[in-house]
Amino acid sequence: MILLKNGKILENSKLVNKDILIENEKIKLIGENIKVSDAIEIDLKGKFIAPGFIDVHVHWREPGFEYKETIYHASRAAARGGFTTAMPMPNLDPVPDTYENLKKQLDIIEKDSVIRAIPYGAITKGELGEEYAEFDELANHVFAFSDDGRGVQDANMMYQSMKIAAKLNKAIVAHCEENSLILGGCMHCGKRSKELGQKGIPSVCESVQIARDILLAEDAGCHYHVCHVSTKESVRLVRDAKKAGIRVTCEVCPHHLISDENDIPAALGMWKMNPPLRATEDRQALISGILDGTIDIIATDHAPHAPHEKEVPMAESAFGIVGSETAFAQLYTYFVKTGILTLEQLVNLMSKKVAEIFNLPYGDIKESGYADLVVIDLDRKENINPNNFLSKGRNTPYSGQEVYGIPVLTICEGKIAYKDEVEFPDK
Repeated sequence: MILLKNGKILENSKLVNKDILIENEKIKLIGENIKVSDAIEIDLKGKFIAPGFIDVHVHWREPGFEYKETIYHASRAAARGGFTTAMPMPNLDPVPDTYENLKKQLDIIEKDSVIRAIPYGAITKGELGEEYAEFDELANHVFAFSDDGRGVQDANMMYQSMKIAAKLNKAIVAHCEENSLILGGCMHCGKRSKELGQKGIPSVCESVQIARDILLAEDAGCHYHVCHVSTKESVRLVRDAKKAGIRVTCEVCPHHLISDENDIPAALGMWKMNPPLRATEDRQALISGILDGTIDIIATDHAPHAPHEKEVPMAESAFGIVGSETAFAQLYTYFVKTGILTLEQLVNLMSKKVAEIFNLPYGDIKESGYADLVVIDLDRKENINPNNFLSKGRNTPYSGQEVYGIPVLTICEGKIAYKDEVEFPDK
């Protein structure tokens, strides 16, 4: 048993002092002045306890791309960021388009992950958009179906996949990108791309496929979830779809909320991500979408790469940045400390609401519930230092950024997945 003493939890939108007793994988008791003689006792000294975060969009790279990241490193990076559940995307080698291929990934997760990991199954074989993946044999073992990293270009293939997923009670989770509109771009097509002399990716590249898929999902009766929305048009489409009663949900990434094209200092690989950082009005539309409930949740799109793939000019760089270890602190600093979001809103966007829209039994702190918890020092300040990351990926444009709200202890299913050694030495 583990006894967390002198912590604070959110109760009726207020921070209240509580102890939490954990036995096996569940929370046994929540109360004040709990005393148990044989429990491992950790004095939290007034720190905040939140439900473990749930990240529905991560790239853990294994099997197939271990030089970028491994499940061992990625799961520890996620735990350090306060995540207790993560959903690894299927752009792997082999692609999990059959159970045989998926089993390779599941075996490594079982062996190496320190948090709960529920992988995706692919929509199409090899994510090539030409043949359907083996939905029936994958369904009981995957979180949802996605060809993330690629938009499904054929409308009928997406439509039929949605109908199959609906029968299997699984979501279709879509990276929305119309290939004919990418135009060889490496950043947003806007003011900054012109200033830097770089080919741009227009916003319509994303939004036109979301518009198509919303109509397909309505007819197919499928839960359709949009990955990493980045444009004002995308937000408008999702908002209108929800008003029409279509079962559409979506996520936004921390980097699209805190940065836009004007923050890109030069055509550097570290600033290359997909979708790219858009215009200021797009970022403002994303924030408005968070505030009015159009955007349901926050996901990191943690995308590690090797140094040689990112420490190059933008046009030559791989798309993607890491985010597991910095997401909460960045969002807390930029949105809670500035009064745009409450602490409760931010926590819900990263845990409770994720569990609700995907019908998961996590994301809350309650007796007899899963002991998935993160302890956060809301007053602690750090500068982001990629050299200290637990992820193999160091590819962040935010090196040196000052942030508050540092996770110091993460517990998944009653086991310590991460602890800050300064705060919590080995017992």
